[in-house]
Amino acid sequence: MSTAPIGGLSHSNRPVLAIEGLTVSFDGFKAVDDLNLYIDRNEVHVVIGPNGAGKTTLLDLICGKTKATSGSIQFKDIELTKMSEHQIVHSGVGRKFQTPSIYEALTVFENLEMSFPRGRGVFGALTFKRTQDVIDRVQQVAKDIFLTDYLDMTADLLSHGQKQWLEIGMLLMQEPELLMLDEPVAGMSVSEREKTAELLARISKGRSVVVIEHDMEFVKSIAHKVTVLHQGKLLAAGSMDAVQNDPKVIEVYLGH
Repeated sequence: MSTAPIGGLSHSNRPVLAIEGLTVSFDGFKAVDDLNLYIDRNEVHVVIGPNGAGKTTLLDLICGKTKATSGSIQFKDIELTKMSEHQIVHSGVGRKFQTPSIYEALTVFENLEMSFPRGRGVFGALTFKRTQDVIDRVQQVAKDIFLTDYLDMTADLLSHGQKQWLEIGMLLMQEPELLMLDEPVAGMSVSEREKTAELLARISKGRSVVVIEHDMEFVKSIAHKVTVLHQGKLLAAGSMDAVQNDPKVIEVYLGH
């Protein structure tokens, strides 16, 4: 594992995630093509781009679901391309997929409790005890995700938006330093979207959040920085205003 400082920067100024020269080919098709991308601490970084731009593939590469053909993904100076999905989760990377994967038959409390680091794995589940630190953590996370009043409700009774929040909460139980969310507000009501923006602003204090999103109004409300992908390549990066006014982006994306 590489521990060389990126660009000679001090620890506090270095990006949490540094992606350099990242490429993945499927039968000769480059889904991600020589990509450089840097995510800072306490940053909500939104990745946008038309369908087929390589956005979800990028998350698959970071979390180890897909293996890179070439290039580097360094998370806190740890090289992720050589690690398994399981090791990457344990290093502090959490990911939420487009479809919520929660335990519908369990209560909100039980869903959160199962995600507590000690509860992971067969042995962990067998020896798990509901101690005060677990209860405190569940209650704190439930408050963060607007579900304090729903702790005893089975998850199947939650609204679509609440299920999305619960899955984010299950990731927060593991205290990841990098949280990746794939289209977190798809199918949400307007009020749920507003609350999700509030939630992301809160949880980005102390961690970095990468979001893939199509809803431009939502992107405007949450993004510290925006990266635009097109055909697996970096098209533009910067503030939402800068990206929106970039002629290349207007041509490729906003004009369609």
